[in-house]
Amino acid sequence: MKNKLQSIIMFLVVILIVGVCGIFGNIILQELKSMQIVSEPEEFKTTISVSENVNKQNANTPQVEENPLNDIENVNDDEQEVDYTNVNINKYFYNQLNDYSKTIYKAFEVNKENMKTGTYKVELGNSFSELLDTENGQEELGKYYQSAIEAYTYDNPDVFYLSPNKMYLNIETTTKGRKNTYYVYVNSGNEANYLIDEFSSKEQINEALYEIQEVKNNILENRTGDTYDDIKMVHDYLVENIEYDTTISKKNIYNIYGALVNGEAVCEGYARAFKYLMDYLDINCTLVIGKGINSQGNTENHAWNYVELSDIWYAVDTTWDDPIGAIGGWFSQTTRYKYFLKGSNDMDMDHQPIGRFTEEGKVFNYPELSIANY
Repeated sequence: MKNKLQSIIMFLVVILIVGVCGIFGNIILQELKSMQIVSEPEEFKTTISVSENVNKQNANTPQVEENPLNDIENVNDDEQEVDYTNVNINKYFYNQLNDYSKTIYKAFEVNKENMKTGTYKVELGNSFSELLDTENGQEELGKYYQSAIEAYTYDNPDVFYLSPNKMYLNIETTTKGRKNTYYVYVNSGNEANYLIDEFSSKEQINEALYEIQEVKNNILENRTGDTYDDIKMVHDYLVENIEYDTTISKKNIYNIYGALVNGEAVCEGYARAFKYLMDYLDINCTLVIGKGINSQGNTENHAWNYVELSDIWYAVDTTWDDPIGAIGGWFSQTTRYKYFLKGSNDMDMDHQPIGRFTEEGKVFNYPELSIANY
């Protein structure tokens, strides 16, 4: 009887121990789950397409592509902090961005040399965590990213080698308990690189930049220091030395390499080359995207420039001042300056600026033109 009682007591003790262990095990399991780190990079692909079809780009807000990474281990938050607050930039489209877009723009500028590889990872750190923790935060950041890269490529014609369509904004979400943190960076996604097809290495890009700078230095040897004369000098050089490409099939016709080194370009190449040279002359200038009504009365996508002279802005269209221009046929010498330092009264008759570079992108403002010609 005594042995039987001892057996019952032992059985009850075992049941009690198992029960207690089960309770504690469940508590520990729940705690471990709450501490689990889950990282899911989500990619925003930019929709900018820099081409002669200036306003026909696929302009949807960048879509989110999920690509879970299951092998991410503990990440030190301190290692994700990237600070661009001390970077000072004063450029026309940059100044119209909000703080989030400015941070992304600054990251591009700081990593400009590294990005020549086409594979460099541009880190943005966790500075967007507060935004991304809000409803629609990812969508909003996608829009800010789009605005930043638009402003960067239009402010900086010397980064002609970057292909925005191959650049991805990645968001890695890390969850610890109820707290989310977000690590953001830009890379080439599944692309081999984020360079335009004409270039595949940093060495090629540096060689191209060297050739461009040689041409630039030769042009600027003729600078006078007088703003009007220097604007005219650059205008005349581009008109006389670039041939408008009507095939729309040659390499680099949309950028400064094609315009200055190859001597062949479409309107966007002319306009970017003009801005590039104005920047080195310290003359305020901006690229303008819009519609032009040619001599046949047809409306076409077009690019030209606004330039500041004596604190007043005027329009310059080197493409349509070219003797063989986008509208076809030869011009007489008397029409060489038809679109040189023009005010809105004349320019607006056949030029319609559009401040939105992509259909659903940010609306940028252009300088207010003088009403009268210079």
